[in-house]
This record gives sequence, structure tokens and C-alpha cells, in this order.
Amino acid sequence: MKRQMINPAPVKARHYDQLHFSSATRVGDMIWVSGQVGFDPATGKPGEGMAAQARLAFQNLEGVLKEAGATMADIVEIMTFHIDLRGPDIHEFVKVKDEFLPDRYPSWTGVGVTQLAHPAFLVEVRAVAVAGCGAE
Repeated sequence: MKRQMINPAPVKARHYDQLHFSSATRVGDMIWVSGQVGFDPATGKPGEGMAAQARLAFQNLEGVLKEAGATMADIVEIMTFHIDLRGPDIHEFVKVKDEFLPDRYPSWTGVGVTQLAHPAFLVEVRAVAVAGCGAE
């Protein structure tokens, strides 16, 4: 099997070319997606508040999976990193997560951290998917 690096055009220059990492890596049907944060790739600006950032992070995740030949239904695991894991932000995050992953919930590990890559970021979402496993 060959390793395929997934680097969507809107973020390739920043992630792959400058910071030297792929948005995702696919080997066979397995896809490992790097952490996605709540910023708009078109403007480079983070969303305002947890709900906006979570929505953007999941939209970014969805875009990377599409580029890799998978869907959100193919996600088998997510790991999330939160600046505020115990406060009200986690409830906002779960509401948005459930919009994107409404059933057949994947495994989930949530981790509280003191900082993310940018001071405005509140959450980061990484995922593992198996292409085609979400089809019914």
C-alpha cells in the first residue's frame, strides 16, 4: 500500500509548504486527519466563540475528508483539545459536534490544554476515518 498525503489547496501553502505537515494521510482505506481548528481558510481569521470555532473546525475536517475520498460518516475516532474543557464551552462544542456527527457516534477523547497554535483558538479536532465504512 502507498501513503497518500492529503493537502487541500486553501491550506497547502501554509501547512505543507511552510510548516511541513499534511492535512491528512491516507493508507488504504485508513485516513488520519491532522488537528483542525476554528478558522476560516478564506480569511485566515478564527471564529468568534466556541460555537463558531467548532463549526469551522468541523467544516474544515469535512473538507479534508472529502479531499481524501471519505465523509464524516466514515469517522471512527475523534480527539479534541479544549482550552476550557470544564466550563460552558464544552456544551456548545457538543451541540455543534452533534450537527456534524448526529448518530453512529465515533470514539471520542477530549483533552484540556493550556494553549493551542494561536491565542484565539479555543478547540482543535483531529480524526481517524475508514473510507467507506459509514455507508449503510
